[in-house]
Amino acid sequence: MPHLQPFDPSILKWCEQTSSLTLPLPDHFRYEQNLGYLSRSTNECLFHVDNLAIYKLLPFGDNHVLIAVNSEDNSRLSIQLIHSLNGTLTPSIREDVARYVWEWFDLGTELTPFYELAKRDPLLKQVTQNFYGLRLMGIPDLFEAMSWGIIGQQINLTFAYTLKRRLVEAFGTRLDWEGRTYWAFPTPERIAELTPDALTTLQFTGKKAEYLIGVAKLMAEGLLVKEELLRRNDFVDIEKELLSIRGIGPWTANYVLMRCLRNPAAFPLADVGLHNALKHVLGLEQKPTIPHIRQLAEGWNGWEAYATFYLWRELY
Repeated sequence: MPHLQPFDPSILKWCEQTSSLTLPLPDHFRYEQNLGYLSRSTNECLFHVDNLAIYKLLPFGDNHVLIAVNSEDNSRLSIQLIHSLNGTLTPSIREDVARYVWEWFDLGTELTPFYELAKRDPLLKQVTQNFYGLRLMGIPDLFEAMSWGIIGQQINLTFAYTLKRRLVEAFGTRLDWEGRTYWAFPTPERIAELTPDALTTLQFTGKKAEYLIGVAKLMAEGLLVKEELLRRNDFVDIEKELLSIRGIGPWTANYVLMRCLRNPAAFPLADVGLHNALKHVLGLEQKPTIPHIRQLAEGWNGWEAYATFYLWRELY
């Protein structure tokens, strides 16, 4: 099983003159691979890539902080804190920013065992060479991850990005800074107040509108909390909890387990993108069956999430 290193604030370096944090990077990290993944959609609304830097507006309670992330040498990640909506950049806020980026880039996972596994796997060997240094880029905010999973159900990726943009621009937090607009994802409290027609006017289906508002209400009422899910430390138990939520099926549950809860054994078996990627990599005329996928994945034990993410990267 993968070794996950918890975030340690003592590794941070703060430069007052440049208002920037520095995070040391683990082995098997290539900034350009992760930048390439983040740059794949021109319709992404929650961050902006410009001149090799990634700009993102991060929410922390009643504050929002605009950051720019970059790495010049794959040994350090630079995080510039550009602007705070309430004007404060306390040590606590700086630590929150670093923790978010640490989780976003999955910097705590030791990838050596995965690459060793991939060398012996005929399916993963070439894929991991193609994208060496890619991390399983996450969605640290549970509500955003749940929402993106619901939005993406049974539609193509292009339309999913369009729906997300409409949701964010209608109900998210906006910052206009030096000629560009930055957005943060809506809070569950904001979405919990809505009626389904507020979302169906954005072209959400009635069911998806109900699912999204239902999840928002659970989170706003404290009945669904990321930290409590993580404390369980049991894949089956967490998956069962997610599956008990209306509108959350096995695909969405495993997507959230992959991208937010960071469970390396998460495996969205029914994912169309995974099927298409396997068809492409294997040179098949038809998409593989579920039994065939299970057979292909027999050697991925404990690394199913990373294997899936790398295979997705072949297409997206």
